[in-house]
This record gives sequence, structure tokens and C-alpha cells, in this order.
Amino acid sequence: MRRRALLAALSLPSLALAQPRWLPDRPITMVTGYGPGGSTDVAARLIADRMAQALHPEARIVVENRAGAAGPIASEWLKRQPADGYTIMLTETGAAVAAPSAVIGGTRYDPIADFVPLGVVSTPPGVLVTTPGFGGGTVAGVLSRMREAPRDAITYASSGFGGVLHFRAEMLAQALGTHFVHVPYRSGAQMVQAIMTGEANFGIAALASATPLMREGKVQGVAMIGRRRFPLFPNIPTLTEVGVPGFEDAGFFLLVAPAGLPPGPAAALNQALQTTLHDPVVRDRMLFAGHEPVQEANGLAEAAAFMVRELAVMRGIVERTGIRVQP
Repeated sequence: MRRRALLAALSLPSLALAQPRWLPDRPITMVTGYGPGGSTDVAARLIADRMAQALHPEARIVVENRAGAAGPIASEWLKRQPADGYTIMLTETGAAVAAPSAVIGGTRYDPIADFVPLGVVSTPPGVLVTTPGFGGGTVAGVLSRMREAPRDAITYASSGFGGVLHFRAEMLAQALGTHFVHVPYRSGAQMVQAIMTGEANFGIAALASATPLMREGKVQGVAMIGRRRFPLFPNIPTLTEVGVPGFEDAGFFLLVAPAGLPPGPAAALNQALQTTLHDPVVRDRMLFAGHEPVQEANGLAEAAAFMVRELAVMRGIVERTGIRVQP
């Protein structure tokens, strides 16, 4: 007993030193680059309160939407903010890697040099959704109609010009040997609503944006973008399964802060995020909303390595397809 007590006492200082010491004394702003209701907004609101509790019982995290240009406008804004831990951003595949890789002339921010990755939040698939009945309601019928329709006879919606959903739809057109008409919106929620009403025939949406309307049958989920089927929609195959390769990489949501963030706030925010993602209630809510919360090692080093890897993957896709986006 004495030995156990001694060992416990000796371990306390090292544990205390390992704990982040930064405690916020005013509200933290968590910015998103899209409007309310889209997948990024949904993810931010699912984690904000629990992260605040993990930081301190009296801490607050306020979600702020800075929509425009499919994410880059918010990224440019974040780059100019003080690196003090009080302004962070939930970024995603489009703003973090697609726009910097595909926009002609590049973006006004460097995704590696200008930000500190605080942790990967989720890696949800995208989903090809169409208006109900499009292509007869089957995967084969949808792809057949897309291939056989005259060029520019089919319209697709995206959550913004130059975003990853725009990019993926153009990749699909290239894979099918055709061309579609692009109709951009300001958020994932707006784009899925447009597909529901028939303003656009289809779109490749973030699953979290499409999930509610898919469940209600107001849009039809045709195929997943990613390496495997999503647990809540086991009957929807991946595009790879139905013979359209090149769509194996799912999207991601990543928490970042301006470059230069001190170690204290960085460690505290990362620890709060990891605590949040392992909370069973948060995890279940995220899965139900179409997100797949990260459960693997997710420290600051892992988050930084993830960002470098994803940027390299996206640049390879851009080089391979030759698709570029005019700003």
C-alpha cells in the first residue's frame, strides 16, 4: 500500500506538468467559411459547447459564420487575426487543400505556413445526391443519364465556386466524358435545398448537409465518395464500387488557428478537442449527423502531418486530372 501511495505521489508533478495551463478568460470565436446549416456549421456547433466545457467550466466558444468563396474568405480573415487562441477556425477539404491546389494563381494564404493545425475533427464521406427520380432512382440509371445527356443539359449545385464540392463534380464530369452546368450556392444546406426543389439536377454534397433530406426521401443518395460505405447508409455504394474510380479520398474537417499560436493555447485546445471527440454523446450525435469523428491519435504533431499529407494528395489529384479553377 505504501509503495502504491509513493508511486502515486511521485506521478502527480509529471501529470500536472503535462496538463495544458492556458485557461481562456473571454469567449473564443470558432469561425466557419460557410453559412448556417451546412456540414461545416453542423460540425462546429456539435463540438463547440463540449470543447468549452473541457477547457474550463466557465469557458465559452461562439460559432461565427463567414461565408463566401467556399471557405477561402474566412481563411484569409483568420490569417490576419492575433495568434492568441481566442480565434480559431473549423476548416475543411475545400478551403484547406482544394482551393490552394486548384485555384489559378493560388490563394492569399498558405495552408501550411499561415495556420497551426489543432486537430482533425472528422473524416466524413461526400455523397452524390440527385433530385428524387432522376435516372430512375438507381445508380446505374443516374450514371447512364449523365453519360448520355447532351453536354450542358444537366445542372449541378455546389456550396461555392472553387470549393471541393465544385471540384469533385467537375472530376465526375471528366470521368464520365461529359460536361455539366455549375450552379454555386453559399452553403451546403442551400445546395441540397436546390437539388430538392429541382433548381439543380444533382450535386456531390457533404454527407452532413444531405443527411436530413436523404432520410426524408426529399433527395436521393446515389453513391458515396470515400473508400468504404458509411455505417448509417449501408445500402449506398461508393463510386468506386459502381465503376467510377478516382473518388476514394473522403473529405475532412480540421480545427486550425493563426500561425504563431503559443504552445499553451495550442495544447489546451487540442486536448479539449480530443476530449470532445471521445465523448460518447458527441460521437453519437456526429455520426447521426453524417460526420465520422476521429478516434485515432490526434495530437498536434499528428494533425500537422495529416495536413501536409492531405495537401500532397490534393495536389496530386489536380496534376493528374488537369482541372483548375479560375478565381
